[in-house]
Amino acid sequence: MTAVTVAGLLGLTACGGSGTAEGAGGGGTEVVASFYPMAWLAEQVGGPDVSVATLTEPGAEPHDLELTPRQIADIGEADLTVYVKGVQPAVDKAVEQHAKDTSLDAAAAVPTLPAPSGADEHEHGEEHGHEEGRESKVSYDPHVWLDPGRMATIATALGDRLAGADAAHAAGYKARAQSTAARLKQLDQTFRDGLKSCERDTIVTAHAAFGYLADRYGLTQVSIAGVDPSAEPSPARLSELTRRIRSAGATTVFTETLVSPKVAQTLAREAGVRTAVLDPVEGVAKGSGDDYMSIMRRNLDTLRSALECS
Repeated sequence: MTAVTVAGLLGLTACGGSGTAEGAGGGGTEVVASFYPMAWLAEQVGGPDVSVATLTEPGAEPHDLELTPRQIADIGEADLTVYVKGVQPAVDKAVEQHAKDTSLDAAAAVPTLPAPSGADEHEHGEEHGHEEGRESKVSYDPHVWLDPGRMATIATALGDRLAGADAAHAAGYKARAQSTAARLKQLDQTFRDGLKSCERDTIVTAHAAFGYLADRYGLTQVSIAGVDPSAEPSPARLSELTRRIRSAGATTVFTETLVSPKVAQTLAREAGVRTAVLDPVEGVAKGSGDDYMSIMRRNLDTLRSALECS
């Protein structure tokens, strides 16, 4: 399907960023990944047998992604598109229209948690969504990649799908999926060991991205914004958060790497606590030398310091 045909079908205009997916060289099986964590997983499991193209540019906030006609065509032409339904509505729409049978929704491969309603993960609603329709409406929290245990399950599912799409290299896909899942399970155990004995258990986050991590390791997430990291809280919400920080004895308000830290810094000043970066692993800047595993390990160190874990 050509880009012109796809553009005509969807009636879309191009957005900012490159007109093609950000690619990583490799083998003959073409994989399109929606954003960094799915690209990392595809590269680990696919190895030399795949070429991975990422729709979200390095360092860009994935929730804001719009697709160019060329990127929509890439989704339609790929052997497999790997994405998380509910994170990027433009990708969800393109997959629904052009890649229903050639896609893997990572959120469908694992048990999901209810969607946060508003800014607090414990106030559950039937749907969640960004303003102006920027977020797909789903009944679950889509941030599944922040639980290494769930990522291990997704790795196995991805290995099976790649083996089905490219039978000649099936053994390699399955072996790499098993190896990747084992590394992720070890990371999960490292988190369990590192967070099992802490002075406090409340994490105050910039947006409601860490529900799976909190659920996995017995923490309580209190978020400034909901699923949309760009949403700004009302003065009343900031006052409520200040009270909750003091009540919980929290020492830290966590900022992120891809969104402005100003609101979190303001809240931290008001509450008399410090700030630190807790990375939702939604994107990695070019040349940083980081990957999913190194960022998650750094997150663990940050949490242990903030929660005063022994």
